[in-house]
Amino acid sequence: MAKIRIQQTRSRIGAPKDQKRTLDALGLTKMNRVVEHEDNPSIRGLINKVHHLVTVID
Repeated sequence: MAKIRIQQTRSRIGAPKDQKRTLDALGLTKMNRVVEHEDNPSIRGLINKVHHLVTVID
C-alpha cells in the first residue's frame, strides 16, 4: 500500500484537546517532526482534522 509522510508545521499550543490527541494519534509530538503512515481513509480523516497544523509531504 502507498505511504504518506506528514510533518507538523505549526505548534499545538492553544489547540483544542481533541486536536492535540489527533496529533498524538498520528505520532506527531514536536514541531517539524515527520512521520510515515499507510495512506488509507482513516489516516486521511485524522489529517483533515488537523490540516492547519500539518503538511503532507509527497
